[in-house]
Amino acid sequence: MKQSSLPSRRSLSRQAEVFKALGHAGRMAIVHALKEGPVCACELAAVAGCSNSTTSRHLSVLRHAGVIEDERRGQQIFYHLAFPCVLSFADCINKVDAGEERVTLCEACAT
Repeated sequence: MKQSSLPSRRSLSRQAEVFKALGHAGRMAIVHALKEGPVCACELAAVAGCSNSTTSRHLSVLRHAGVIEDERRGQQIFYHLAFPCVLSFADCINKVDAGEERVTLCEACAT
């Protein structure tokens, strides 16, 4: 493999940062909850199955990695996905686990 075909070191570090942020079931639950659009922070603790303080930490990790963004509306903060494509990758994982053919997976992940 040619060294030049690899992404830059900075790009690889950025990708690792995003994958680390997604590396917790509670944070993945939050990401899935944001699939349909913005959700108030007050609703995400129940979705994540965590206390408010733990959910706040999960939101901070996701926000710091750039996976989600927030918007204040009065007294409430709403979160939405900055990278909706992470759900495509999650769907691909589910398809692999379900035993679907690799050709189908490549096509599904390419869209």
